[in-house]
Amino acid sequence: MKRIVILLASVLLSGAVAAQGTNARKGELAGKVEKEAAQMPLNHIQVIGSHNSYKQAIDPALFQMLKQTNGDLANGIDYSHVSIIEQLNMGLANLEIDIYADAEGGKYAHPKGLDWVKNQAKEYDPEKQMMEPGFKIFHIQEIDFRSHYLTLKNCLQDLKKWSDQHPGHQPVFITMNAKDQAIEKEGFTVPEKFTAAVLDQLDRVILDELGKDKLITPDQVRGKYSTLEKAVLQQNWPSLQEARGKFIFVLDEQEEKRTTYIQGHPSLKGRVLFANAEPGTPEAAILILNDPEKEATRIQELVKKGYIIRTRADANTEQARKNDRSQFEAACKSGAQIITTDYYQKSTHFTSDYQVSFDGNSYLRANPLFKK
Repeated sequence: MKRIVILLASVLLSGAVAAQGTNARKGELAGKVEKEAAQMPLNHIQVIGSHNSYKQAIDPALFQMLKQTNGDLANGIDYSHVSIIEQLNMGLANLEIDIYADAEGGKYAHPKGLDWVKNQAKEYDPEKQMMEPGFKIFHIQEIDFRSHYLTLKNCLQDLKKWSDQHPGHQPVFITMNAKDQAIEKEGFTVPEKFTAAVLDQLDRVILDELGKDKLITPDQVRGKYSTLEKAVLQQNWPSLQEARGKFIFVLDEQEEKRTTYIQGHPSLKGRVLFANAEPGTPEAAILILNDPEKEATRIQELVKKGYIIRTRADANTEQARKNDRSQFEAACKSGAQIITTDYYQKSTHFTSDYQVSFDGNSYLRANPLFKK
C-alpha cells in the first residue's frame, strides 16, 4: 500500500490528475494520496531546472569570431533558453542566475565584444537598464552578455508578479553565482568584488522585491534547533504544501565568498540565501555537487541524512552533442533533489535528440531514494 501511495504521489507531483474511480473507495484513496503528497517533506522531492536560466544566444557575429579564436569555448557556451517565465510555466522548479555587482551603474553598459565585431547593437539595452546602479545578470563579461533580464531587480519583480498570478505554485529553487572573477586578457572589464556589504545588499534586494512571505529562509528551516544543520539532520524541512508559493535561494559559492556571507550570521541567522556549506558545519543544508557519476555515493549518503543536493545532468553542451543521457540517469538515481540542465528542450543550436525530463515530460516527482 505504501508503494502505491508513493507512486500515485509522484503522479500528483508531476501535475497530472489522479485517476478517479467510479466508486467511493477509489475516491477515498485519491484523496488520501493527495493529502500525503502535500505533506511530503521538501527534501523528499526531485526537480529539474535550468542552468544559466537567463541566457540568450551569443551575438552571431561575435560567436563566429569566438569559434575562430577558441572553438572549445564557443562550443561550450553555444546554448540559450526561452524566457524564465516560460520555463516556470512549463513546470521547471529550479533556476540559476549569475549576478555581477555594479554599485554605480554603467560598468557593463557597453560590452567590448560589440566593438570587436563592429556591432553597435542599438537593440542591446534600449532602456539603458545597464546604467542603473545594482546587480546585473549575464554569463561572461564582454562575450556572453545577452540575457532575458539585464538587472536582478527586474528579474525579481517578474518572479513576484508570476508568483502572485500562480498562488500555490510548486516551490522554486534559485541558485545564484556571485561572479567577480577577472579575465586576464586585454579589454575585459574587471568585476567588482563581493564584499560583506555587497552580499548584505543582495539579501536586501531579494527581500525588497519579493517580500519575506515569498521565501523559505535558513531561519525558517532552523526553527527551534540550535543550528541549521541540526534541523536538517532532524528532517525539519517544510512540507511540500508549506513550501508552495515560495522561492528558496542558494549561494553557489565556496571559500572566501561563502565565508564572507556566513561571517556574523552563525547558522545563517538573518540571511536570505542558503550557503553551500560543508557537512559538519552549523550552516550546512543545501549543497552543490555537480558530478552525479563520480559523486554518486556521497550524494546518496547526504540526501539520506537530510541535506538537499543540487547536481547537473549535463555541462558545456557535451552530453547534448553526444546524445548521452548517462549523467542525467546518474543524477536521477543519486537522489539529488535538484537536477539542472540546458536541455529541457532540444537544442536549437545544433542537431541533437538530447532532452531531459522525468517520465510523462514532467519536471517534479517524488524522490526515488525514499521509495520503499
